[in-house]
Amino acid sequence: MKLNRFPDLTRRQFRIAAAGLAVAAAAVVWTIATQVFPYHSLNHDEGVYLQQAAMLLEGQLSIRPPVDGAFRPWFFVEDGDRLYPKYGPVPAAMFAVGKLVGGYRLALVAIAAGNVALVVGVARELFDRWTALLAGAVVLASPLFLIDSAVFLPYAPTTLWNLLFGYGYLRADRTGDRRWAAVAGVGVALAFFARPYTALLFALPFIGHALWTLAVDWRAALPRQAVVAGLGLAGVGVTLAYNAVVTGSALLFPYRAFAPRDGLGFGEREILGHEITYTPELAIEANRTVVELFATEWMTGGIVGVALAAVGVALAARHRWSPRVAAVAGLFVTVPVGNVYFWGNFNILGDLDSPGGLVVSFGPYYHFDLLVPTAVFAALGVVVGARLLYRGLNGRLERRQARVGVAAALLLVAGAAGAVTAADIDERVGENMDATETYEHAYAPFEGGPPEASLVLLPDPYGDWLAHPFQYLRNDPDFDGRAVYAIDDEPFEVVDAFPDREVYRYAYRGAWAPYAGSPTAARLQPVADVSGDRVRYTSTVGIPPGAVGVSARLSTDDGSRYYTGTNTPGNLSTELVVSGENVSLSGDVRALDDEPLGIEGKDTVRLSVFVDYGPGGGFSYRFALPVEADGEVRALSPRVERCRNPRSCGGSAAYVPSASPDGVYVRSTRLVAERNA
Repeated sequence: MKLNRFPDLTRRQFRIAAAGLAVAAAAVVWTIATQVFPYHSLNHDEGVYLQQAAMLLEGQLSIRPPVDGAFRPWFFVEDGDRLYPKYGPVPAAMFAVGKLVGGYRLALVAIAAGNVALVVGVARELFDRWTALLAGAVVLASPLFLIDSAVFLPYAPTTLWNLLFGYGYLRADRTGDRRWAAVAGVGVALAFFARPYTALLFALPFIGHALWTLAVDWRAALPRQAVVAGLGLAGVGVTLAYNAVVTGSALLFPYRAFAPRDGLGFGEREILGHEITYTPELAIEANRTVVELFATEWMTGGIVGVALAAVGVALAARHRWSPRVAAVAGLFVTVPVGNVYFWGNFNILGDLDSPGGLVVSFGPYYHFDLLVPTAVFAALGVVVGARLLYRGLNGRLERRQARVGVAAALLLVAGAAGAVTAADIDERVGENMDATETYEHAYAPFEGGPPEASLVLLPDPYGDWLAHPFQYLRNDPDFDGRAVYAIDDEPFEVVDAFPDREVYRYAYRGAWAPYAGSPTAARLQPVADVSGDRVRYTSTVGIPPGAVGVSARLSTDDGSRYYTGTNTPGNLSTELVVSGENVSLSGDVRALDDEPLGIEGKDTVRLSVFVDYGPGGGFSYRFALPVEADGEVRALSPRVERCRNPRSCGGSAAYVPSASPDGVYVRSTRLVAERNA
């Protein structure tokens, strides 16, 4: 397109500038990944891909946990005694390569750099070097690119393969070189293996172009198109073979094995108890909202950038339209229209009327590929628009004045787009930093790494899943890492499976709501494992000034017994004894009845000490002692909580010494086993 061209760049200058953009992308993404997401993000799929990457490094497609029900990672399919992830292995394999060369995050850096470089390459295949460089800069500056490239999610990795396909395809189309056709074929094959539907939506406009080339001159086009198609179909074959190995059926994808009514289509959609009727009307409304968010908050310049892309399409149609240009422009149709058929775009919104789901933190990530045509045509709109403006002014003003006018117009556009982009990036980074600041408190006990040769029992606020929400805490595939993490539901079986490890219990204070600044504190509590004819647990709790009374309740599956406190100036000491058949409580308490409290088999002995401040006031200390009474009595150190009200107990009110007010404490705790003389 020659419309009063700017001074052209040499090939060397262009390559240096493109490399500079790629390096800039790598540096910015590295900074965001390490500073904004050091403990990973609110999207727990990151833990799935990293767990899968670790498995691939060990040559494993599935894992076999030592105890059923205690080691299932988030989004893993349970199949007999093995577990496998619901996602395809390509993104995880890319992350694994990063680990091989020094760290998982190095993969994020390389993927980001590659995406920017390939956007430049695709734009250069269609237009001039200035437009290509500006297209790379537009992608680099977009909040969607920056945030989603800095986390271990599959969208940026899949786009890398899609872009490799697009660039290779356009090069092969221009040169007739079948080597570039092979590059395109490899790209589309790996994109399909990574995310089949995403790859299909990206490939559709190029498939249309391929059919056009065959119709025009099939003898010239067939050799290169056959290479692309052959390798692409090989990717389909590899994907189906992977399905057969993992799920047992070539046509059963792992994500469908996990949730048969998940995935594409209208009608009843469901995953893990979340179910809706996904109608075309709902789909159109949800996707309209998602695309609007892309255009206004997640694209460089917001609506200014999108408007420039529209101008670019119009200018291309007027001055240099071609089937090649149409193939890239076709992504404006296939990506948003194709996504209407996928109910995930409804799920990321959280609330259709007031979006508050994952789209707030990560943007419309199912539309990540939409960055490509938007950036290319926005860049074209700026460059060609500037040239047209210069041509118009040059006929009316002196050349120097025309240049000043064009420069002023460019600065105005850049200022408006830059202000919008800076505000959007600041808001997105700030929202994710809120969660990260909470994670700093939650994961403080693991700073410097977990204890050596440890077994860490974890709570399960979201159900029986590992890495949901604690994706920062993951097991090695063979459960032989520095720490082993297990759900604290079957503690005796888990402890028995790892007899040579020191046992700890992870607990936190506050509900798991990182955006709301909760939890506020956490601890790793050492856990003793004792057994004998009876087990004795002693403790002393603080009674702050102003308390008007103390009461206690002791309970097992057999029932409850109630006590009142006696003579408790500043503290209350109790001694809990579990024998072969009964549980008793003594110390600074008096029983209100003499009925024995029975125990049999596996049980949890619960002791609640309520500190009363009068009407409507008070708090409780709660102890939950896991026991196993079957001839001999066995017990593990109890879970300890400090509850402001009964609803806060049960996992989100852990007693953390450093976070307790003056006069509130649990001391002199001791768990011992005794045998008859």
